Amino acid sequence: MPLGHIMRLDLEKIALEYIVPCLHEVGFCYLDNFLGEVVGNCVLERVKQLHCNGALRDGQLAGPRAGVSKRHLRGDQITWIGGNEEGCEAISFLLSLIDRLVLYCGSRLGKYYVKERSKAMVACYPGNGTGYVRHVDNPNGDGRCITWKSFVADVEPIFDRLLFFWSDRRNPHEVQPSYATRYAMTVWYFDAEERAEAKKKFRNLTRKTESALTED
Repeated sequence: MPLGHIMRLDLEKIALEYIVPCLHEVGFCYLDNFLGEVVGNCVLERVKQLHCNGALRDGQLAGPRAGVSKRHLRGDQITWIGGNEEGCEAISFLLSLIDRLVLYCGSRLGKYYVKERSKAMVACYPGNGTGYVRHVDNPNGDGRCITWKSFVADVEPIFDRLLFFWSDRRNPHEVQPSYATRYAMTVWYFDAEERAEAKKKFRNLTRKTESALTED
C-alpha cells in the first residue's frame, strides 16, 4: 500500500495549528486529500464490498424514538466496524491516523479529556433522495464530544474529506438528500468524565428496571 503521501503529513502540526484553533473558533474543520487517492480508494472499495455483501442495515433513530427506523427522517444504511475484522486493514489504518490527530490535540480541547472512541459507523445513502434530518449527536451528555458547526456551513461530501466537529448542542447538523449513492464513515470520541457519568446513569437505570420487573 503506497504510503508516501501520508508519511509526508505532519499530523501533530495539523492538529495543533489547524484542528484545535478551528474547533474553538468556528466549531468545525475539514481536511481534504487526507489519505491520498490510492489509500482512499482502498477504504472506499472495502466499504463498497460491505454494502454489496449485505452487511449494512437501516440506521436507527436515537433519543425518544430510539430503535425506530424512519426513512423520511434518516435514510442511511449502516454497520459498525472496529477495524480488526478480516479485510478491514485500510479502515483500521485510517482510524489509527485519526486517533493520532485527536491524541495530538490532547488537553487543548477545553474541558474535554478524550480516552476512548466508538467503532466506525460505515454508512451508505442509497441515492433515492434520502438524507438525515437536522439533529445533534449528543443531546443528553453521553460522553461524545468530537465527531469525525456555531457557524452555518454547507460542507460538500467529496472523496477523501475528513470533517471534525463538536458532537453536543453547539453543532446541530444534517445530511442533505442524496440522489447518487454516497458512502461515509463516522467515529465519535468520548470525554472521559462525561462518558463515565453516562455509563453510571445507564447502570442505575438498568438496575431499577430489573428491580421493577422482579417486583411485578
